[in-house]
Amino acid sequence: MSRVDVSRLAAASIFCFALALTAIQAQAQTYTVLYDSPGAPGVGNPSAQAIAQGRDGNLYTTSTYGGTDYGTFFKFTPSGTVTVENNTGIGYFVASGVTLGSDGNFYGTDQDGGPTPGGCGFAGCGQIYKVTPAGVETVLYNFTNTAKDGYDPQSAPVEATDGKFYGTTPYSAGNYISVAYSITSTGTFSTVHVFTNAEGQDVFAGFVLGADGNLYGVAANQGANTYGTIFRMTTAGTVTVLHSFTDADGSYPYRPLIQASDGNFYGTTAYGGAHGAGVVFRITPSGTYTVLHNFNPAAGEGNGPSSSLTQATDGKLYGVTFYGGGAANDGTIYSITTGGTFTTLHSFCPVSGCADGSNPNSPLKQNTNGVLYGTTYYGGKNNHNNGVIYSLNIGAKPFINLAATSGNVGSTVGIFGQEFSSKSVVKFNGVAASKIVLSGTTYITATVPAGATDGKVTVTTGTTTLTSTKTFIVHNTWSKGAAMPTAVWAPGGVGAIAGKIYVVGGWNSSGAPVADTQIYNPGTNSWSTGAALPTATADGVGAVVNNVLYIFGGSSSHSQCTTVTNAVWAYNPTTNSWSSKTAMPTARCSMGVAVRNNIVYVVGGYNAGRLKTVESFDPPTDTWKEEAALLVGKSEPSVGLVGTAIVAADGYTASGDNGDNESYNPSTNSWKSAASDPTPRNAACSGAFGTELYLAGGYNGAASLTLNEAFNGSKNTWTTLAPMSQVALFAASAVNNGQLYCIGGTSTQQGTLVLSNVQIYQP
Repeated sequence: MSRVDVSRLAAASIFCFALALTAIQAQAQTYTVLYDSPGAPGVGNPSAQAIAQGRDGNLYTTSTYGGTDYGTFFKFTPSGTVTVENNTGIGYFVASGVTLGSDGNFYGTDQDGGPTPGGCGFAGCGQIYKVTPAGVETVLYNFTNTAKDGYDPQSAPVEATDGKFYGTTPYSAGNYISVAYSITSTGTFSTVHVFTNAEGQDVFAGFVLGADGNLYGVAANQGANTYGTIFRMTTAGTVTVLHSFTDADGSYPYRPLIQASDGNFYGTTAYGGAHGAGVVFRITPSGTYTVLHNFNPAAGEGNGPSSSLTQATDGKLYGVTFYGGGAANDGTIYSITTGGTFTTLHSFCPVSGCADGSNPNSPLKQNTNGVLYGTTYYGGKNNHNNGVIYSLNIGAKPFINLAATSGNVGSTVGIFGQEFSSKSVVKFNGVAASKIVLSGTTYITATVPAGATDGKVTVTTGTTTLTSTKTFIVHNTWSKGAAMPTAVWAPGGVGAIAGKIYVVGGWNSSGAPVADTQIYNPGTNSWSTGAALPTATADGVGAVVNNVLYIFGGSSSHSQCTTVTNAVWAYNPTTNSWSSKTAMPTARCSMGVAVRNNIVYVVGGYNAGRLKTVESFDPPTDTWKEEAALLVGKSEPSVGLVGTAIVAADGYTASGDNGDNESYNPSTNSWKSAASDPTPRNAACSGAFGTELYLAGGYNGAASLTLNEAFNGSKNTWTTLAPMSQVALFAASAVNNGQLYCIGGTSTQQGTLVLSNVQIYQP
């Protein structure tokens, strides 16, 4: 497969092959042509890779041709009335489509617009633009064909939680090096990441914002096997490759991923698989990859899936292929369940002039009226061959979409839906919003009320209640889970694997160490047990690498850890069994732990004194290495990976609790001081998310705490957050699905009152 611009190839050399009708239509699937594209000066050859629903309930996107130059920005109503909002200044080859920003404007790119510095193609190197619903365009950035920005952008940027828009260019500086960028709504541009061949190249597809706040994407080329990659990128630009395609499991992914309601990501490849015609795949946020379906052209399924997937409210994923299916061989619409059940719903290009369109290249978009909408690149009943706009009615009911799926109490959330009125009642997981503002009948804003918790949002108008497709996450709030069967504090180790939290060992209410493996399932809010640790241990640490839980060190003597161990145990949840590993060089208890690039770093601790010792463990080789020591020796620190650095905050030192905070750079093997905690403490429940380390509870030398703080590594600042519901120190700490779990612990320094409760913090 040579490196080609797929959208230009489609625009330049693909024709409607035959005039024959083959329609495969499942029960309750109704296909309707809404609009026949006339071409210039109107809409011509719509092939945009993003379709957005505006606040007015209409759908907005772009066409590759048409207008007075090359491309238009247009809207269409659910019934098919088309209005070209901008057909002169929108640029050249406008194939990206648009995404909706939180400001109500639309954001997109064109491949060849802007000034012509040379070497970019038809007219220029491409642009990023903002356009109002009325079509007033503002060019935010002109690409320059340099290593810092690249050229030929082919996807619309997406808005992240920091309010910036993130996108990609597939090429830069005359070569095949891809670039990731950010841009503000006012045009401040930054280069976020320049891709290496190992990470993947030809990043045509845009990002999808994950529930964890990271950006997920695909590269159509390179990677370990040269067939492309799936990757995760932080907003700071740190890229982690989750999967490298092998061709046998798919190759050349050109279109964006989606995150489905089960939390996993789904996508397609244009080629590869069992028949060389592409695949539909699933990948978990941690990188477990599964082929759900291999396209089989011989079975009429089509080939070359040409758009991202859409998950409709029936739970199924919907997509299109550019080729194949039926006698005309001009593409299909299909559905697939998250379990892999595949159905061809429609084959394009009937007998007379490809009246129902041909060669679809745009994703389907479900409007809040329940109907799916899409476009084809060619075909049309009037023989214009400029494509059509169509609807696919799957019998789904109206619903509401959320402009944002998370926010704090008091924040304002935009809600898209149908037939709203001034009497509509908005509820967040059953708690009514005290303030709503109506904007027409299809958009309403509501303020998140006090007492709201994570859950679905509903809007009730008269006797009709519409429910959001996604759960709304209320940030900076605490909730609780089912109590643990055996109350413990200072566990031997804790870790989260595949959505379950494993609490191993700990001190019980009698002050004795236990060997229990207690397993909490947040999805069912229930506990179960696993194989017991071979030796009863408390006051150690746990870390998960490649779905194996490792337990390091600890003690079997409650009083000042008079008996410490350097034992290392590995638990495999698949076999429910323990095995021993190479012992830690330094025996200790009450230390901290962090994992970076699958290397475990054990930090500080206690062994007849507060330790500065830092040692790293490589699980695949079962070997240890001594690293640079802490600046200040301490036990009971809060340790986590913050960005690319390991932070060791607080802890008990030789001079007591002094708020010492240190940051470690594994690349240079060096520690440096960071901003001290305003409230010094030790034994806090802690966990890291992105650029922040969260510390809840603990002991400050005089009292047990409910205090909750976050240290921001990039800003080197501390922030006070919502306090815990109950004081806790030496709790089992785990990060799972974007939340901090503080399990058990004790309310007193001596451990005289042991807790069994589960406190859950949503950052």
